[in-house]
Amino acid sequence: MADAPLGQGCPLCAPVLPSLGPSLLGSNLPGMPKILIIDDEKAIRNALRDILEHEKHSVDEAEDGAAGLEKAKKGGYDVILCDIKMPKMDGLEFLQKLMAHNDDVPVIMISGHGTIDTAVEALKKGAFDFIEKPPNISRILVSVRNALDRGNLVQETKVLRQKVGKAKGNGVQMIGESKALGVIREMIEKVAPSDARVLITGGNGAGKEGVARLIHQKSNRANNAYIEVNCAAIPGELIESELFGHMKGSFTSAIKDRKGKFELADGGTLFLDEIGDMALAAQAKVLRALQEGRITPVGGDKDVQVNVRVIAATNKDLKKEIANGNFREDLYHRLSVIPIHVPTLAERLEDIPLLAEHFISQVCGEQGIAPKPMAEKAVKELQKLPWTGNVRELRNVIERLVILSGKEITEADVKAYAVPKG
Repeated sequence: MADAPLGQGCPLCAPVLPSLGPSLLGSNLPGMPKILIIDDEKAIRNALRDILEHEKHSVDEAEDGAAGLEKAKKGGYDVILCDIKMPKMDGLEFLQKLMAHNDDVPVIMISGHGTIDTAVEALKKGAFDFIEKPPNISRILVSVRNALDRGNLVQETKVLRQKVGKAKGNGVQMIGESKALGVIREMIEKVAPSDARVLITGGNGAGKEGVARLIHQKSNRANNAYIEVNCAAIPGELIESELFGHMKGSFTSAIKDRKGKFELADGGTLFLDEIGDMALAAQAKVLRALQEGRITPVGGDKDVQVNVRVIAATNKDLKKEIANGNFREDLYHRLSVIPIHVPTLAERLEDIPLLAEHFISQVCGEQGIAPKPMAEKAVKELQKLPWTGNVRELRNVIERLVILSGKEITEADVKAYAVPKG
């Protein structure tokens, strides 16, 4: 039944989807791929809507190219299905104008007057696919699925480029003039140009991620990808898929092949944050990847060569974790070629004035607030606090002070707002 064609009068709509009736799924529902159907025949629009909503897609409609272009320009669609012969604006004109505005969204052209020349012209203008009427249901669903996969790849590429751009930029700074920070700066300058693996230790919020980014920025891999993985935030049963990728069908929700972080970071740097929380099974695979430069996707039978510099970080005492059987000793030695310890903020209180000044400028810029001075007594009051949350906690406190204080941040403000009440 799924292979049946949709006729012009859509006689198969009811028997194919007898239980649907009026649309209950509607459009714009979160988590659903959003699809726009542009066709001057209402019966075709209704048939496509029923099929796509049955597949858990959110659907919107337009009755001609002009109306479709207006909706498409507002964005938010994952795929567009568009007829060619339509009043006001035909499909090819729609396609050309849309591509000039946004060439990211895949457009599938559907036509009852299709010729090879028409199909070639549509593809040249940027169409993702071309389907003749009456369209075959399976053909439509496969094309939509492929278009969604392509859209996901486009978005993943954009995210990756943003991460690379951030890593190449000057956004990461080490603020402070303490002796402890000076030691770390010297270590970074020596270590960065090499491909040596680095293990960064220190408390939560101390700035381990910033050290990792600086090492990448100053390395020979700075123009390539910088990929982060928070090992503590990923469930144990998913960490292997996240790191090494998976093949379609390797587990229930694996609906397509997916590259893992090791492969995405090929030629660049992979930052494994909170490595101490990684499951033992995944640790064994990471060890193999470090030893052999090869990974095997979950459900795959072929190795993938990778050239990745690994930087790891943890807030745990890995030697204690080894003694307790929670961490592999051989992996520890592989990761800690160069150990760098990031001191707590309490160990470098002399850096608080510069850090406070930096965060005030940053927060005021983000909030659209005029820069606020901080009284000297207010700074001294900050230096009396324990700072169990380290630099991250200081940043949060400064944001609170900027928002709640007057034209100047005073000692009284620090006493009133630095430590949340209750």
